[in-house]
Amino acid sequence: MSDATSPHESTGTPGPDFDAMTRDIAEVPAVEVIVTVAVNLMSAAAVKLGLTEDAEDHKDLDEARKLVHALAGLLDAGATEISSFHAAPLRDGLKSLQLAFREASIVPDEPGQGPGEKYTGPVYG
Repeated sequence: MSDATSPHESTGTPGPDFDAMTRDIAEVPAVEVIVTVAVNLMSAAAVKLGLTEDAEDHKDLDEARKLVHALAGLLDAGATEISSFHAAPLRDGLKSLQLAFREASIVPDEPGQGPGEKYTGPVYG
């Protein structure tokens, strides 16, 4: 016989209420989900670019490149779905992050080769 209890049941700790989480997610419009994810990517990229108070403690350009690239891909794919009202400020933020990446790089990428420039085109300072 196998023990079919979950770790939560064996410790007496209540587990997450997946039904409630599903209901909560179902009530959120897609635009809000896309914008929230974009803002989270922007925030994480800013930290990895060293644009926060503890800049040098968290700076990691390799990680920043991945986050900026993912943000650019999300905005490229989702811009038509979220309207220019939401997309314009996100695009501005993306461009600022791309410029910050270019400035932080010891050996800058060629124009059009920086993070996310596959989607946005070359970014010039």
